[in-house]
Amino acid sequence: MTIMYGVHSAPSRQTANRPYHMYSVKEIFFSLQGEGAQAGRAAIFCRFTGCNLWSGREQDRAKAVCDFCDTDFIGTNGQNGGQFTSADELVQHLLAFWPESDQPAYLIFTGGEPALQLDQALVDSCHQAGCLVAIETNGTRPLPNGIDWICVSPKADTELVISQGDELKLVYPQPLAPPERFAVMTFAHFYLQPMDSPLRAMHTKEALDYCLQHPKWKLSLQQHKILHID
Repeated sequence: MTIMYGVHSAPSRQTANRPYHMYSVKEIFFSLQGEGAQAGRAAIFCRFTGCNLWSGREQDRAKAVCDFCDTDFIGTNGQNGGQFTSADELVQHLLAFWPESDQPAYLIFTGGEPALQLDQALVDSCHQAGCLVAIETNGTRPLPNGIDWICVSPKADTELVISQGDELKLVYPQPLAPPERFAVMTFAHFYLQPMDSPLRAMHTKEALDYCLQHPKWKLSLQQHKILHID
């Protein structure tokens, strides 16, 4: 089977044509990717506000599809966050955090759920500025064309509309999201990432054991937390 990197399914008409006039960003920062296949790579992270699987409010956590999320994605008051009235404005703001280099800026759009805001205009603007575009998505929303690196992180028993890409990174264990369900999908890399909780040591051992028994899967550790990197 041949995997085509950077070639992914086309968006629905609704996604391609939706008229976003404002991008709401929780935070922007320059760091090293700490997880998965791109671990160790310098990147600009753009964390959008909002998610379709949890409101972000603690009072709603117990009823959320993604009830283990450890990320604050409410509001625009994080470091370098704000609201941006055009794709070009946001891209120029992002590029201010990339050091002078002969390497193209690597932009990771995350959340929350970045597919709620990442649209064709923003992807095109990133490419016109010479940037590479990556997304970390829960896979439940259609995506615009041309994203250079797609990482899908499934949550619980949600229905995925993105079933192919570069990397599938499954937080483990999730009783409603067993790895077997996703192993048949078309991704270049399959990762198990131990759930970060008071039981993290046990989850890490369980993920390690699963990877040893199922070599298709690789272990992803949150290196940025181990190394105390922002």
